[in-house]
Amino acid sequence: MHYNFLMENYTVDEYALCARFKSKKRKKRLAKEDFEKQLIQLRKSEKELWLKRKNLPLVPLENPYQKGWQRNFILREDIARSNEASFYSTLLEKINTWQFSSEKSFKRKKKRKRRNVYVEKIQTVKEFSEWEWRSSKLELTEKEKAHFYKRERWCSNFKRYKIHYVFNEPWRYVLRVSPYMITHTKMVDSDLESEIQLLDNYIVNLNLRCKINRLVDGFSHHWSYYQNENPREISPIKNKSLNILYQQYIDEMI
Repeated sequence: MHYNFLMENYTVDEYALCARFKSKKRKKRLAKEDFEKQLIQLRKSEKELWLKRKNLPLVPLENPYQKGWQRNFILREDIARSNEASFYSTLLEKINTWQFSSEKSFKRKKKRKRRNVYVEKIQTVKEFSEWEWRSSKLELTEKEKAHFYKRERWCSNFKRYKIHYVFNEPWRYVLRVSPYMITHTKMVDSDLESEIQLLDNYIVNLNLRCKINRLVDGFSHHWSYYQNENPREISPIKNKSLNILYQQYIDEMI
């Protein structure tokens, strides 16, 4: 009698809450939260595996080989023999730049008056943006900063002038072209690669990539889905002409 009286005064959801039973809505929400936690854990596992691959050491090659050419700045000969060689050499370590090319001439194709011509790539020592110049991470000393001047330059991307700090004595350095030699290669861990591939196959086969991206990044990289198409949804007749399909049908009948 007492139990029936309680049921008459409370709704089903209220009674379930009082009796510590989970309602259908709560069960559904908990299942969704648990699924999302699993997706987050998958991303964490992926990152851990990628980090392990990234931290693998380099292994020296038995037979180093050349892969194109590299170009960087060095001290001019007369500057290297002067009393200021140490200062400008230290500064160069902070503002040096490198370019790589398959051609020793370091020329690139450019269209002029409907014709393709080859022009030399422009290379300068490093310039600093206004944000970099004011940053506490800037490694330049006050004496080194004195060798830079402020310059405004039109930025076509932002449609406005932007401030750069440019080295005022570039003539102290000259470009040097040298062979770009490959002497080391990344160590390959077969067990680690197998783990990465298994996890990637699991995510792709269950079509979880977009869900993980939306949950962790806040948006989905739709373009990547078409690059790694879900194997379960690949059509066996995709990109095949009618003639080829008909011939396959005849072959099967024979």
